[in-house]
Amino acid sequence: MTTATAASPVGSLLREWRQRRHFSQLDLSIEAGISSRHLSFVETGRSRPSRAMVLQLAQTLDVPKREQNQLLIAAGFAPAFAERPIGDPDLSAIRAGLDRILTAYEPYPCLVVDRGWNMVMANAGVAPILDGVAPHLLESPNALRISLHPEGLAPRILNLAEWRFHVLGRLAREAAASGSEPLRALHEELLAYPGGMQAGADDGGVAVSMVLDSPAGPMSFISTVTTFGTALDLTAAELSIEAFLPADDATAKALQS
Repeated sequence: MTTATAASPVGSLLREWRQRRHFSQLDLSIEAGISSRHLSFVETGRSRPSRAMVLQLAQTLDVPKREQNQLLIAAGFAPAFAERPIGDPDLSAIRAGLDRILTAYEPYPCLVVDRGWNMVMANAGVAPILDGVAPHLLESPNALRISLHPEGLAPRILNLAEWRFHVLGRLAREAAASGSEPLRALHEELLAYPGGMQAGADDGGVAVSMVLDSPAGPMSFISTVTTFGTALDLTAAELSIEAFLPADDATAKALQS
């Protein structure tokens, strides 16, 4: 720790994350293994933390990697996590792994999205689901926007109010946990779409399903989300794989026919 000559912006950012995670200064100091006095000095700008301390506090607070970079920059250090486009040669192993996973899920729909729910990759099972979606929604496809937009899947989702309640609730939690302004803006946009919201009935189910109208009759899906737990690149760390699995035998047979 070194004495700061001026208030460091990292202190206020750390305080915001501590409050977002509902930690007291004492709780955080205990969890991070530092003194509460040092933490107080960091938050008020009286002391500037070392690079190691910034990362230690950020990891204790479960700060996303992108925001960990912001904390380091605010403290005057270089970012810890690089960011490369998905087409970068260094990410070839990630792309190959994603291709294998997407292919393995066929004929069930499976897609890869970034932190903002923008579609990065998709398997062959996704195309039939997107049939009839307005072309402008497919120019820069966002999975949640396509799901809830009146010109997207919304008119075909038979339990739209229930699905909106599930999707918007999850998005609100993600926006709050990450502090992401784009996610907050996306939540506000989707919230304004028609369709209402309704909590699912307590019918003993284990997951919220999306019931989609189709020429073969109603198809019911449950979704699973997979992330890279040990990625050190921002692009890879922020990717998620969402698979839509049949929730009943009729849907499974319709997809396999």
